[in-house]
Amino acid sequence: MRRSRRVGVAVLSALALAAGVAGCGSGGSSGGSSSKGITVWSLENQPDRFATTKQIAAAFTKKTGVQVKVVAIDEQQFPQLIATAAESGKLPDVMGALSLGDVRQVDQQKLLDTDAAAKVISDLGAGTFTKSALALSRDGSRQLEVPSDAWAQILVYRKDLFAKAGLQPPTTYAALEHAAAALTKSGQEGITLATDPADTFTEQSFESLALGNDCQLVDGSGKITLDSPQCAATFKLYGDLAQKYSPKGTQTVDTTRASYFAGKSAMVLWSTFILDELAGLRNDALPTCPQCQSDKQWLAKHSGIVTDIAGPDASGNGGGYGEIGGWTVSSTAKKSQAEKFIEYMMSTGYTKWLGMAPEGKFPVRTGPQPGSNQYVQAWSHLKAGVDTKATLSSIYDASTMRSITGVTQAIARWALPEGQGKLLGPLVAQNTLAKVVAALGNGSATPSQAQQQAQQDVQKIEESVK
Repeated sequence: MRRSRRVGVAVLSALALAAGVAGCGSGGSSGGSSSKGITVWSLENQPDRFATTKQIAAAFTKKTGVQVKVVAIDEQQFPQLIATAAESGKLPDVMGALSLGDVRQVDQQKLLDTDAAAKVISDLGAGTFTKSALALSRDGSRQLEVPSDAWAQILVYRKDLFAKAGLQPPTTYAALEHAAAALTKSGQEGITLATDPADTFTEQSFESLALGNDCQLVDGSGKITLDSPQCAATFKLYGDLAQKYSPKGTQTVDTTRASYFAGKSAMVLWSTFILDELAGLRNDALPTCPQCQSDKQWLAKHSGIVTDIAGPDASGNGGGYGEIGGWTVSSTAKKSQAEKFIEYMMSTGYTKWLGMAPEGKFPVRTGPQPGSNQYVQAWSHLKAGVDTKATLSSIYDASTMRSITGVTQAIARWALPEGQGKLLGPLVAQNTLAKVVAALGNGSATPSQAQQQAQQDVQKIEESVK
């Protein structure tokens, strides 16, 4: 799953949308643009988040008179749905909560109005956005989207077990592997690491470690560089962790979390969307460790967080892996109305949008004017959780809060800084790296074999998108 967050959500089928029966909208039945207003696709398709989006859209309509039909889209279905909509001439006006990879894929199909995105940012003020969010949402001089919010991949670890064993926090490759080895014993694994070949979560986990060692997908000239010494170190580390110190068998987005929550693993690599669940705020994903039976927040209180892990070849210029969600305007949109809607979502409706899931929606627009932290401050007071609500700052200590609130300032990603974002769409859609990493994790490929296969597979993608 692309955001490591949507588990067990209903899927809106491509057939249903193509037939015009997407029954999630507010007005009309077609998935395409409405003649009386605008149509907005949102990948925030969980029922509570979808309901919130419709509430914000209704408030926008009340203020402006512009009718908005919101359609919930499942992220795994998005590539097929956007292709179907383009072919049938029924593109939405606005698309929201798209990942950086999604945006590149749509841009490759020439379905974006990048001038509209640039105008929105100009109207709102480029100085009100974090620099990393703007940089990652551009392709050269073209502004592909209006960045909205971010989440980060983090390493969660048991502070109590580390302290008892006299271990340093796992902030480096060496410290991570040493801790994984020391804490692997009968009934406990040192870490639980993704090895699912069919889930982007596996690639995200690998990339987050790779970035920490300056292992890059591609260099500035466009050459694929997974065969570099820096990447060799990452392949070796991931293979050792998965084979020696992680639970056996295919580990998924669900099983990795479950293992840590049960107290059977000392570390887990996940996204910040784990923070509300770790704190016992969701009844369908509660911590199950023995100590958690009498205190649902016990595991959160005894967990530490690392946002980036430095490898031996790191230059110190990298950042942690993260994802940025954003708003795009389609090439066939009612431009003026679409721009007004996005500006509303990024101002009047912004805090309510972030409040859907504060643990995974860190604001990348800091305030209404340059230098203002109004939206960041508002975020700190938002309550996370589903069945139980609480601010994250009421559960996690000051050090943890500083770590997670700083992630938007230094988000790093493969290919985007080098202007090769076109590689991300097919890389994600085909689970190219996930398959290689899965083979590495189950021992069917050595680190050198996995590295060579990854290099060859991505080179094929490069040839296909030229």
